[in-house]
Amino acid sequence: MIPQFNTNEIAEISTLVNQSKMVVITTHHKPDGDAMGSSMALYEFLTSLGIETHVVLPSDYPDFLLWMTKGQQVHTYDINAAKCVELMLKANTIFCLDFNEATRVEKLTESLMQSKAKRIMIDHHLEPVNFCDYTLSYPTAGSTAELVFHFVQALDSNYKISKYAASCLYAGVMTDTGSFRFSSTTGDTHRMIAKLIDCGVVPNEIYEAIFDNYSEQRTRFLGYCLKEKMVVFPQYNAAYMAITKDELKQYNHQTGDTEGIVNYALGIKGIKMAAFFCEHDTIIKISFRSKGKFSVKELAASHFNGGGHQNAAGGKSMDSLADTIAKFESLLKQYESALLQT
Repeated sequence: MIPQFNTNEIAEISTLVNQSKMVVITTHHKPDGDAMGSSMALYEFLTSLGIETHVVLPSDYPDFLLWMTKGQQVHTYDINAAKCVELMLKANTIFCLDFNEATRVEKLTESLMQSKAKRIMIDHHLEPVNFCDYTLSYPTAGSTAELVFHFVQALDSNYKISKYAASCLYAGVMTDTGSFRFSSTTGDTHRMIAKLIDCGVVPNEIYEAIFDNYSEQRTRFLGYCLKEKMVVFPQYNAAYMAITKDELKQYNHQTGDTEGIVNYALGIKGIKMAAFFCEHDTIIKISFRSKGKFSVKELAASHFNGGGHQNAAGGKSMDSLADTIAKFESLLKQYESALLQT
């Protein structure tokens, strides 16, 4: 989709950015392809204007996204918390990409909210929280990268996107649209992709860099999840996998290793909703996926302190893994009608 930006807002943002001595770009905890792709593409645009710009991340990100940093310095809270806080507090403008509430940056939340900088949200998640001075929220967009593409064009229609920035944007769109198979993929999405390819993007290279770049341990971990951990409820059109922290340690878990595994359960014929439970030291993190009209966003928000999109959402639980799974299984009966009708 092509967002209908408010002309006056864009003019105000343009003036704000150009008058800023220093800009910070930040995104959500454990950044994915869309978060990193949109951040690095916006970074290149702002630095091309001669503006001091820093990307500040609340956590690390998967190794298969390292190519996006292009040797540029990315500040990560896990590595240098003091520097990240310093940059947040010194910034004149902070771009908040791919998240819709301040707590999504976790340990950076306090400095984000204490900063005197003007905050600009660019995001596509439902129900944004009002914590920014400018909120460019378009839930019908398939990715934040798509929004950043149009945002940059709105600020400068003559800006020539480099192959590098185009590749970052392509990766963001590709990953958040499920390789262009989700319903959020529109004709406008493909027309944008055509423009990125015209900028030099080589689609198979981006795909291979992200999806054909896993470690041997991660591949064996995937096999273990599918063979030993998948539970299927055909009577509810549902399935799930649950992994303990000891199992993560056994397979030398790295950031990004669990990403996308939930989709394999959703790929079973007849399955309309899938979940992936992952135990960490103090919390159970949950990924939900669905097909059709069944809203995993509603499920996550109502029962697992989460949210997201209708067909892709996340949640968390402070209960034990066993109790969390028991709760999920008990909810299947409650949602039986919706799951069977979807």
